[in-house]
Amino acid sequence: MKSLLLNMYKKINYIAAVLLLLASISVNAQVTTQSPYSRFGLGNVKGALLPQFKAMGGISTGVYKPGGFSNINMQNPASYSGITLTTLDMGLTGAVTTLKDGSKSESSFNGTLSHLAVAFPVVAGKSAISFGLLPFTELGYEYTVSDKLDTNSVNYLYSGEGNLTKAYFGFGQQFGEHFRVGGNVEYIFGNLQEQASLEPVNQVAYNSRNTKKNSVGGIGFSYGAQYEIPLGTRKRITLGYSGSSSSSINYKKTFLTTIYQRDNEGNEISPVVDTVKIVENNSAKMKLPLMHNFGISIQRDNKWMIGADYRMGKWSKLSMDGVNQGLQDSWGFSAGGQITPDATAISGYFKHVDYRVGFQYDKTYIQLNNQDVKQMAVTFGLGLPLALSRSSYYKLNFTTEIGKRGSLTNGLIQENYINFHLGFTLNDTWFRRYKFD
Repeated sequence: MKSLLLNMYKKINYIAAVLLLLASISVNAQVTTQSPYSRFGLGNVKGALLPQFKAMGGISTGVYKPGGFSNINMQNPASYSGITLTTLDMGLTGAVTTLKDGSKSESSFNGTLSHLAVAFPVVAGKSAISFGLLPFTELGYEYTVSDKLDTNSVNYLYSGEGNLTKAYFGFGQQFGEHFRVGGNVEYIFGNLQEQASLEPVNQVAYNSRNTKKNSVGGIGFSYGAQYEIPLGTRKRITLGYSGSSSSSINYKKTFLTTIYQRDNEGNEISPVVDTVKIVENNSAKMKLPLMHNFGISIQRDNKWMIGADYRMGKWSKLSMDGVNQGLQDSWGFSAGGQITPDATAISGYFKHVDYRVGFQYDKTYIQLNNQDVKQMAVTFGLGLPLALSRSSYYKLNFTTEIGKRGSLTNGLIQENYINFHLGFTLNDTWFRRYKFD
């Protein structure tokens, strides 16, 4: 017993250390994307999805348990009740992005740790707890617009960086044989900083820069429900709903103006000529949008699953310090599935692999030049089982998303992206006491 407890404590300490490491990296890492469209709202929104769900186009609301392996589906906390083993999931993500505006193109690569999530059953197959860290939004852009100010040529320089992260704690409970509910309490935190500069061209004059920084820290809520319709002993239809509340989140805002110069080689001269602090660490609130997700899946346990999701967000209600942010409501849908040839095969490694594919389409909350900015992607991936131990099961989940955001019409910018996601999933019986004869 003493040995068992010691082993358990070691594993808990390991999780805590990794959580702290990931939290510190997540807070300090500032540039995780290169997207001009991230300047709107709170930045590009990242779904609460692990790689195994992203590979199926993002279907998740009606997904209960895609296979015998336990996966954490925090998009719908009602699904936690299907977790039968202690589950750890952590991963990385990378993105190759190419920006096009009709005459020019530019490519970049960004990579970062993506998530850390833990779940364990309270009553196996009936209730479970999950907690972890997930990305919420990413802000990253830098571009210059040349124009005239009166009769003088000037450059307007725009840049932004930062991200918001969710730390969540959730619980899912099954009632009866077919109905499940769950909820997450989420602490949203991070920094978003944007700058807008004006620099006269070919003139002896000072440059000016406005800097806006929002330091966010507040609590939100998400919730979900699922209902299952049996189609036999091993087949089922699962209907799901999930959403997040229009919570008010606290943040502190700083706004300042600086006057600066550049040397003959174009480098910015430090220190700046003057700094005017207009607002510093003033408390304010932002009103998050109400979100709804509806989903359905049909599956044969441990063999195949197909499903679809529909989502909508009231982003037109997003406000910061009482000021509406001028966005429009969003909607989108996903479709996808996975197949495992033979999870019980004695031989043939590739019979145990999960093969996943999907598609997603979204009308985002951005409208420019009277044109909606749309986003679409095809997705695919593999769930690769690793060597088993007596009580542990490991799997690597690799996902690729190939998509685009925006278009080349009406003076817009098109972003072509290839996102890579790598997740490591562990199922173990950490909190089970063994009996010996």
